[in-house]
Parts: sequence; structure tokens; C-alpha cells
Amino acid sequence: MTSASGRQRHTVPSPGAGRVGDPPPAPPPLAAPALDSHCHLDLMEGSVEAALAAAQAVGIARVVSVGVDVPTSQWQVDVATRHEDVFAAVAIHPNEAHHADEAAWQGIAALAADPHVVAVGETGLDHYRTAAEMWGRQEESFRRHIAIAKETGKALVIHDRDAHDDVLRVLESEGAPEHVVFHCFSGDADFARRCVDRGYTLSFAGNVTFKNAGDLRDAAEVAPLDQLLVETDAPFLTPMPHRGRPNAPYLIPLTVRAIAEVKGVDEATVAAGVTQTAARVFAWS
Repeated sequence: MTSASGRQRHTVPSPGAGRVGDPPPAPPPLAAPALDSHCHLDLMEGSVEAALAAAQAVGIARVVSVGVDVPTSQWQVDVATRHEDVFAAVAIHPNEAHHADEAAWQGIAALAADPHVVAVGETGLDHYRTAAEMWGRQEESFRRHIAIAKETGKALVIHDRDAHDDVLRVLESEGAPEHVVFHCFSGDADFARRCVDRGYTLSFAGNVTFKNAGDLRDAAEVAPLDQLLVETDAPFLTPMPHRGRPNAPYLIPLTVRAIAEVKGVDEATVAAGVTQTAARVFAWS
């Protein structure tokens, strides 16, 4: 399946699949600039230029676009090279780990060294979508990504589905990189505290706005602003009131405002906080 951008869509199962309907309307612009710390520009309908223009119009100044295998990671690097407000993350997704060979690992390591790459990931463990017999390959993949992140000095972006304790175990046994980001944080307040105490950063997506996401809102309340990021995971996890429709970076204001409400601060405070966190974690100026 091919996106309107011409990029071959990857086949990794993602939350929010089966989206229907037209793109949601743009929310009011943020009171201060923010960013999208995790999206998949290659999977979105329309051009990259249109997506970035829509994001800029509501105050989203930068996006990190994430690969899931060598071809999609190369695509992110190419787009980041052409657009100064796009940065790349490169990896083999945990659900693709069983396809990886040595050439793939060499490819990811080479891409990770590119100056347009700010993170290695998404990597980690997925005990929700994969059978137990595949978990060993995922863990091997996770450990190799940790090594690449440490070798290149890039942040490590983690995909964690129903694998909290095992993710922490691997990070402890390997020694975590300086910056670790839990993409689409999925734990409760207790797990958030365990991650924060270890110095990790928690990135919240549009599902923090869902009616049944009380645990995520409790986790966002626990996370200090200097260890918190926001993301879309676009085109997935569209925030309320547009759940089920295509997501995109221009919808980040909805998530920022939800987190501001949870934390009892204004949206400009959250926007400034995530911007400062991103600058530190992704080492951009």
C-alpha cells in the first residue's frame, strides 16, 4: 500500500488502525510553540510540505519522523535532509525484529550516525502483538539498538507494549543511554514514577485524551515537565474529539491542552516545557 507521498507504507500493526473519515479541522494555535516528538510522515496522506505547513500554522515548530525498518528509516533521513524542521529517528521496529539480518543492523547503525538523526528507535518490546516465541528476537534487537544509541550519542526511543518490567530489566542490564524516551507512554502513575526516578522521559500521545485513559492522565500528572514530551504517533492515536480519524502533527495542540488541564497549568507552560525537554533530549538548538 502506498501513501500519497509516494512512500511504501510499512506493515507494522499500530494502534488506531482502520481510521475513517476526513482529516479533522485544525484546532486553535497554541499560545507558545511546541513540537511533535514522534510521527510517521511516510504513512500520512498528502505531501510532507502540506503536513508541515499545517503544523506550523498551529504552533508546531518541529517534528521527529520515525522509521521502522531500513527503507523507512532511510526515507525519514532523506526528508529530514530536505526540511530543516524535520528530524529523523531510525530503527527496526520490535514487530519487525524477526526479519532483521546483519545487513539491516549495519544499515541502521550507518543511518544513526547521520546528523539529521536525533534518535534511535522506535525499539523495545511488544508482548501485546507478538507471540511469546518471538520475544527473544525482540530482546536481541532491543539490545542492539541500545548499543547503537550509545555509540552514536543519540536518544533511545522505546516502544513498550505490555512489557514494562522487561523493558526496565534490559535497560538496566545493558546500561541505558543518556537519554531514553518512552514513546506513547502506556503505563500508570506507578510505572511513570519508576521511569522518572531513572531519569527517563515520558512522551504522551493523543490517547491521553481518551475517556478510558485515566491511568495515562495520572501518569502525565506524575511526570515533571522536564521529563515530558508530546507526540501524535500520526497517523494513529488521534486525540479526542476526533478519535478514529486520521492524525497529523497539527493536532498536537489538543494533547498539549489535555496535559495542561491534568497538571493544572496553562498551555504555554506545557508547550515551553516540552520544547525545552526536546532540545535537551534530541540535542538540537
